[in-house]
Amino acid sequence: MRISVIIPTLNAEPYIKRLIERLKKQTVKPYEIIVVDSTSDDQTADIARTLGATVLSVDRRSFDHGGTRNYAASHATGDVFTFITQDAIPANEQYLQNMIQPFEDTDVVAAYGRQVSVADTNVLERMNKEFNYPPDPMRKSLADVKRLGIKTFFFTNVCSAIRSATFHKVGGFPSPIVVSEDMIIAAKCILAGYTVAYAADAQVYHSHNYTLKQTFTRYFDIGGSIRMNKWILEYTPAEGEGARLMKTQLSRLIKPRMWRWLPRWVAESAIKYLGYRMGLIHHALPRVIRRKCSMHPLFWDQKETTKSM
Repeated sequence: MRISVIIPTLNAEPYIKRLIERLKKQTVKPYEIIVVDSTSDDQTADIARTLGATVLSVDRRSFDHGGTRNYAASHATGDVFTFITQDAIPANEQYLQNMIQPFEDTDVVAAYGRQVSVADTNVLERMNKEFNYPPDPMRKSLADVKRLGIKTFFFTNVCSAIRSATFHKVGGFPSPIVVSEDMIIAAKCILAGYTVAYAADAQVYHSHNYTLKQTFTRYFDIGGSIRMNKWILEYTPAEGEGARLMKTQLSRLIKPRMWRWLPRWVAESAIKYLGYRMGLIHHALPRVIRRKCSMHPLFWDQKETTKSM
């Protein structure tokens, strides 16, 4: 099974050397490594080329999470496309082996791995990672929608894999899209009757200590993406899964020495909800407001240009 590893980058100099070297030491070797770089200001592209990666370039102003990955995939020739972000580091040399292991079942067309928090991650982010990435593997199909709701479609391009034939069959990632391209392609696969796997043994170190402002912008973008693909809400409102996460966090915070995180939990929960709800009505907001509310302000310029064409 030939594996094409695709890595979108922007000013990834602090990460790219370590990531590519870790990928090349895997027990199952990549067939090819493709870096799609958004005109970085640093030496990302040069480092990647020196390490043997194929480097593609896109204008930073035209980047979007779906379209840029589709562009890289159009140059890939493997049987499986694996996507990984520039700041995700495989936890061991079996990462790729464990990521493709679910494909031994011919019903499985896509898989995503487990994100493990790095050492300095705050309590709430650790809880978030543990909630979304439990230690036990699972498989999800159309039969699980009633039981799991929108969680059925949960998927992450921080570390994922999809059969190339299926990728092309379902039309790749949605584009343009500001975030959540991973969830949308997983939903398309599942609704087409395929199975998606959570490969818990395929682990990467990846986490962020977002400020409240960054949290707001991230959830604004999530809401915006859901609004652009509102058909997904036919299966269940996304707020239900968010409420379950809040309850899980609260139950753990009401413990000795954890209560001091309660004010931050209250603020973060409110910010997430506000950002998400504003994202859902992004179409009613002026572009200048959308730009200020988004983690990816350039996207809204692109979307406006596309809309006017």
